Amino acid sequence: MSIPSFNLGNLQLKLPIIQGGMGIGVSLSKLASAVANEGGIGVLSAAQIGYREKDFKTDNNGANLRALISEIKETRRLSPTGVIGVNFLASTRNYAEMVKAAVNEKIDVIISGAGIPKNLPELVEGSETKIAPIVSSRKAAVTILKLWKRKYDRLADMIIVEGPDAGGHLGFKKSDLLEGNIPPFKDIVKEIVEGVKEFEEKYNQKIPVIAAGGIFSGKDIREFLDLGATGVQMATRFVATDECDAHENFKQAYVDCGKDDIEIIDSPVGLPGRALNNKFVERLKAKSLEIKSCYRCLRGCDPKTAPFCITEALVKSVTGDVENGLVFVGSNGYRLKEIKPIKEVFKDIIREYEESAK
Repeated sequence: MSIPSFNLGNLQLKLPIIQGGMGIGVSLSKLASAVANEGGIGVLSAAQIGYREKDFKTDNNGANLRALISEIKETRRLSPTGVIGVNFLASTRNYAEMVKAAVNEKIDVIISGAGIPKNLPELVEGSETKIAPIVSSRKAAVTILKLWKRKYDRLADMIIVEGPDAGGHLGFKKSDLLEGNIPPFKDIVKEIVEGVKEFEEKYNQKIPVIAAGGIFSGKDIREFLDLGATGVQMATRFVATDECDAHENFKQAYVDCGKDDIEIIDSPVGLPGRALNNKFVERLKAKSLEIKSCYRCLRGCDPKTAPFCITEALVKSVTGDVENGLVFVGSNGYRLKEIKPIKEVFKDIIREYEESAK
């Protein structure tokens, strides 16, 4: 059985695969365009996207806006007919300005998590841009759908369900993650599919539910589609690729890691995060890190009390210093064994999907 196609409103995709947005700088134009050209949705991460701009420290907002527009244009140049999106953290201070800039560039999809994107429908009003919140529970999904419908008379075009095995920031309590007090992810997905179905039937609108977090193989894709999901979001699998925008050291850190090298840390924004254990994480545990400067990038991050500057930590790792920087990774990062071209990764995923039916 062939892997199915995927329609997101008027957008037609060859494959039901969304590449997860990975910041800082892990998923930019090279990776996003390559995924889009293979028939999935290629996604840029807007998180501190201007880190390579000369005035990044002195004019953080301006640097990020310029880089966002530049990366969208370059992604579209490399993938003229592909479907591309941008992942925005709802907790960023310049959220509205950045989203509007992406809409002005006619971005196909905006994906938004790390907080409830309460006013996202207003920011895309009058455009063709699709909007997709990231949630981790049925309650969160229903709350957003009700809020948007009541306030803006609009529903989400897609719901992304992020589970506890994702990389980076996680929408669960650290204690629950460590103690295993979270329902099985498949149960969470099924509950949200059922909750969304009520809105689909009431308002006669299809709202694809996308499973994300820990989805690594074609077999995983089949299992979640069988549960009622329309598609999946994958991120970790696409890091160890030629086209990934991160430094080669970053990619190799994934390939070299073992299962025991992946753990949960405390982020400055008050959320747990999944990352590779390295010198940086050891210093974090020892509370020997300090913040020398602040970019004021995230609401809820206080440099007086935060354990470290997440911007500096992520920039170090994506530019090659993977021992002294923060390396976010999904729970299946240890399964990556080599760096491959995106085309080969997609061939592997499709083969795994087809073989899982036998």
